[in-house]
Formats: sequence, structure tokens, C-alpha cells
Amino acid sequence: MIPGRILFLQYMIQTLEDDFQKKIRTGVLHRSIAKAVLSCDKCFGNVKEVIKWLIAVVTGARFSQHRKFLQETKNVLTDKSRGQSCNSIPELSLNETMQKDDASIQFQIKKEAALLQRMLSIAVEVDKSPNCNATKIADVIFASLLNIPKRGQRDIFLSTMDCHLLRCKVLELIFQHNCSIPTKEPLSLTKILHFLNHVSLLLTYQDREKLWQRWDEILHQMNLLLLSYRTIVLGHLRDSVYERINLIIKAAKPKLQSNDYIEKSKIKRSIYSIQKKLCQILGQQIPSPIKEKIELLQVLLFTAMDI
Repeated sequence: MIPGRILFLQYMIQTLEDDFQKKIRTGVLHRSIAKAVLSCDKCFGNVKEVIKWLIAVVTGARFSQHRKFLQETKNVLTDKSRGQSCNSIPELSLNETMQKDDASIQFQIKKEAALLQRMLSIAVEVDKSPNCNATKIADVIFASLLNIPKRGQRDIFLSTMDCHLLRCKVLELIFQHNCSIPTKEPLSLTKILHFLNHVSLLLTYQDREKLWQRWDEILHQMNLLLLSYRTIVLGHLRDSVYERINLIIKAAKPKLQSNDYIEKSKIKRSIYSIQKKLCQILGQQIPSPIKEKIELLQVLLFTAMDI
């Protein structure tokens, strides 16, 4: 059941985390529990299993059995109370239990999702190349993400991602498939601006949101992509754990690529272009939620090179 499952997850992941940190300090990460059970090189099947659990949690599949049990219990008590008028108290108590259960369900989902995301973060870091691991895991996540039916569920999935490198890879795949003119260039600020200039709604999800809401979601994801990319560059997250520690000790400056330098005039033109494009597509003034996300996007692009 829910409380026991989350407590068990907390214990298990804390054990993984403690052992992981200890093995880093002693320089024997290859002997860690995480290496034995979450290595993309040696046991990628286990990582795929974690992704399956995560999708089940986010879509509510893991909570449906608990809800079904409560509903069946309520039905039994309701049937009994028809012949016994004084038995209304248990039914009322169960209704309150179900209401409280529904009220806390989102909190439980986010908590369990965050714990499983931490496992994926460890899986990214445990081998020699975080970049390769993140790419490998992102490919599996992307295929699964298309089957998440509701935007709120997709938002939980992306917002609980503990690893910015992994989130960046997943979002890059989303925009690569939503781009009318795909590019195979490595991720950079120039590539993100290219996505903005050529973004479309080629990916289809199972929910039936309004057109402006779909654009609102994709602009939200672009802001997440920019935030994660900046975190990757600042934190040397493409480098292995040991290399990263040395870079931090040496106070090494972040490594910018040549394509990370963009003229502000290009950013302004792209922002104006997406505003004009959305006005034409939507056939109306841009809704305030989208307007806010475009304004944030411009700020993030302007400040992205201030490293």
C-alpha cells in the first residue's frame, strides 16, 4: 500500500545514495551498489524497469488498485446500511477517507516520482560517461513519454527530474521531433534558438487540449530546456563525477561552445517571430499564460551567456 511503499523506497534510495557518496570519496565507485544494480553498461534492463515504475506512478496506475479497494469497501458498507439505518456512520467515515485519499494523491505521486527520478540520476552518474548514459536513458524515456496521456502528468514527470543532464536530453528529443527543420548539431544556445524558430506541434498526445494550451506546454518545456542547459554548463555535468570534482576544486570556468554565443538582435528577432507566428496560428491575441512564458524565454536567452 502507499505509505509502506514510499517508506521502503526512501530507505532503499537512501542506502544507494549513502553508498554512492562513500564510494566516490574513497575512489572506488566501481564497487558501489549502484554500479551493481543501475549501471547502463552492465544492467540496463534494471534502469528500464525503473522507468516503467516511474511511468506507472505518474499516470496513476500504481494508485488505481488502492482506490479500487476503497471503492469496493464503500459498496459493501452501502449495501449493508440499506437494511440497517444506524450503519450510516461507517459509510460517512469511508467517504471522508476517500476524499482525503484523493486530496493527497498528487502529493504522493510527486513524492514517489521524485524518489524514482533520483534512481535515474544515480544511473546517469555511476558509469564513466554521464553524457552517454543520459542519452541512452533519454531514448527510452522519450518513447514512454508519448504514452503519458495528460499534460499535468507530463509536467510532473519533467519537473521531478533530479538530473538536469537527463532532462535536457529528453527535452532535446521532444524538440527534435517537434522541429519542422531538424538539425543534428550538438545542443547549444544556437540550437535552442533554432528550435524556437522552427517549432511546431508534430508530436501527438492522447489528451485533447486546446490548441493554445498545447503551445503553452511546449513553451514551458523550452524554458525548462534553457534552465537545464545553463545548469549543465555551470556545473560541468557532462564530465564524470571524478573529473567534475577536480574542476570544482580548481574553480574551472564553464566550457562554452562557439555556438553558445548569440547576438541579442537574433534573440529579439526570434521572439518577435514566435509571437507573430502564434497570433496567426491561434487567430487571436496571445493568451496571457503564453505571453508570460515568451517573456521568460527572452530573459533566459539574454542571460544565458552571462556565465
